Amino acid sequence: MSDIEIARNAKTLAIGDIANKLDIPDAALIPYGRTKAKINPEYIASLSERPDGKLILVTAITPTPAGEGKTTTSVGLADGLNRVGKKALVCLREPSLGPCFGMKGGAAGGGYAQVVPMEDINLHFTGDFHAIGAAHNLLSALLDNHIHWGNSLEIDARRIAWKRVIDMNDRALRNITCALGGPGNGFPRQDGYDITVASEVMAIFCLATDLDDLKARLDKIVVGYTREHNAVHAVDILGTGAMTVLLKDAVAPNLVQTLENNPAIIHGGPFANIAHGCNSVIATKASLKLADYVVTEAGFGADLGAEKFFNIKCRAANLRPDAAVIVATVRALKMHGAAETEGLDRLRSGCSNLARHIENVKSFGVPVIVAINQFTTDSDDEIGVIKEQAKASGVKAIGCTHWADGGAGTEELAYEVAALADSGVANFAPLYPNDMPIWEKIKTVATRIYRADDVIADQKIRDQIGKLQGDGYGHFPVCIAKTQYSFTTDPNRKGAPLDHILTIREVRLSAGAGFIVVVCGDVMTMPGLPRVPAANSIKINDQGEVAGLF
Repeated sequence: MSDIEIARNAKTLAIGDIANKLDIPDAALIPYGRTKAKINPEYIASLSERPDGKLILVTAITPTPAGEGKTTTSVGLADGLNRVGKKALVCLREPSLGPCFGMKGGAAGGGYAQVVPMEDINLHFTGDFHAIGAAHNLLSALLDNHIHWGNSLEIDARRIAWKRVIDMNDRALRNITCALGGPGNGFPRQDGYDITVASEVMAIFCLATDLDDLKARLDKIVVGYTREHNAVHAVDILGTGAMTVLLKDAVAPNLVQTLENNPAIIHGGPFANIAHGCNSVIATKASLKLADYVVTEAGFGADLGAEKFFNIKCRAANLRPDAAVIVATVRALKMHGAAETEGLDRLRSGCSNLARHIENVKSFGVPVIVAINQFTTDSDDEIGVIKEQAKASGVKAIGCTHWADGGAGTEELAYEVAALADSGVANFAPLYPNDMPIWEKIKTVATRIYRADDVIADQKIRDQIGKLQGDGYGHFPVCIAKTQYSFTTDPNRKGAPLDHILTIREVRLSAGAGFIVVVCGDVMTMPGLPRVPAANSIKINDQGEVAGLF
């Protein structure tokens, strides 16, 4: 059966029964039908005196375009932990419509390790992304409206820093000209769109600790500059009160379930290659109060998702992860192998990528275990090679069959992860201190995580970074946007390459989110659709059901 058929045939429980597993009272739920609910933020605030559970990060090797199964493994691990008697939940990002209709066709797990209702989660869910897009575009409209009605703040239309967003892959919107058609339509200028998951509002939404913090962060958004290069903030154009109103319901985390009727919280979803790639702080902190073990994920490979989880999210929210799981697959490690090799030798060569990621995650003081996401075509010899190579890096690798067997396929992993998290050996620390200069932070990530020889940028970029440093943003962490398919900025360089340079193309200030986006290589903040998008196969079938999500 396909993923959607498996999900549709699942025996789901009423959401109140799922909440009971976490001791959440019915009064704390805001139901969205029978199988979805938001958790009241006031109830979450009442949990502040409870001790935290163990935080387990699921990350991955450098992926293929199809992904290596981080979400599937996260769900399978949470099911496995519950099967072996642990009180566990999985805390995930919400899928973006862009990838669902583009390459992925869905992002709610796969096989017998899914979160449900799968169609709802992959499509509109509880409307959080629509609220984020509306809040972002409201600020865009207010900005142009302010300029139209006299521009008392003297915003320089050539120095506007706030684009528009849409939660869809649409390359034609990357660069546009707006306000054409005469004086009644405003002042013509060049503009553009990012995908919603790259919006600073999304980043703020996922890093805020509550509604008040959300409002304070929205106030700090820099929308543009005057001719004298003075920053103009969202609060200056009186936009953040209404933006907060649009987001007030969305800030409540969403409670759903796995196929095995275990609790799952899904909330927020910034991209990991062009944003920080983690679910909301509100959801993670709530989860730690509600369960003894919380399995969460960070997007793409550990060089992107895990690095930003550690350096941005954990720093901002004072989180201390207890263990990390690196997902690996035979197919991806073969892809990373030397082209002149074949069979097991190619797999051994490709394991250099796994070794690099293991070393990187360990450098944050977090103990590591490898989950081999097994495919039916994987041989015992291939699984043995990965276990052998992981052992050489000082960690254990465990074969997992959660896609086919659900939680039963991750029981061994669950025992090992729980023991690792309980061991107390984690000694987490970010890669760099707050007071390190911005340029040095970029260079630290580039040289220690990507193994670049150096970082280069033209004088304009260097001047921008110097101005950000001088304007008081030097304590911000950096969010490096680059391809997810390589440690380098060249997606075709596989394995664990050395002898490369990180070239900075653009720098963006996210003053409200509290980080600096450093765009490198050809990465796009508005992706395009592939030649054959998943949307071509998504439809309503003769039975009135969604078909084509996978």
